[in-house]
Amino acid sequence: MTGPAPIRVVLADDERMVRTALRAILSAEPDLDVVGEAATGAEAVAVVREQRPDVVLMDVRMPGTDGIRATEQILAGADGPPRIIVVTTFENDSYVYDALRVGAAGFLLKRVEADALVGAVRLVSRSDTLLFPAAVRALAAEHARARPSPPGWVARLTGRESEVLRHMAGGLTNAEIARRMEVGPATVKTHVASVLAKTGARDRTQAVIAAYEAGFMNTR
Repeated sequence: MTGPAPIRVVLADDERMVRTALRAILSAEPDLDVVGEAATGAEAVAVVREQRPDVVLMDVRMPGTDGIRATEQILAGADGPPRIIVVTTFENDSYVYDALRVGAAGFLLKRVEADALVGAVRLVSRSDTLLFPAAVRALAAEHARARPSPPGWVARLTGRESEVLRHMAGGLTNAEIARRMEVGPATVKTHVASVLAKTGARDRTQAVIAAYEAGFMNTR
């Protein structure tokens, strides 16, 4: 009996040394397979379309097409798009926040420990978990303070939908939300779909960002 297929990863960073280090860390794991590299955002889009990876580690600051636009292009209209983790040097990088707004699944610092890097790749590839650090939440809160009032979708959420959105923002997967709420996974999936429709979000990343920006996370 064969095991599950390796997680296919593409590395996008304009620094060759960074890509070399990431490849060395990931390639040492039997369940991870680095299938491509890119030095620019445009190259990243092309490599992803050719290799169809499960996960992309995307530097946000690259020449030409940056990581934000590359993330947007990869996710736009894609059938079964990869999960994208943006990688940067600075924790409070506004570029990271912009990448999350267009659909990246999470964020890591370049100085992250090897075990944490490997764990993050495995986590986002096998589930619908999001990697939202406190710094990203603080940036979203700044946007919320600039709003004169909450958007209309906040009042249109049902109690159950509000609960699901809070759990999504907490990084819980659909299965974990189902256990927490003591309902079936299909029910959670229905609630998530409704949350996406009401927030106007394409995916759960954008829904969570919308929740923070609306000040929803500060209400009960």
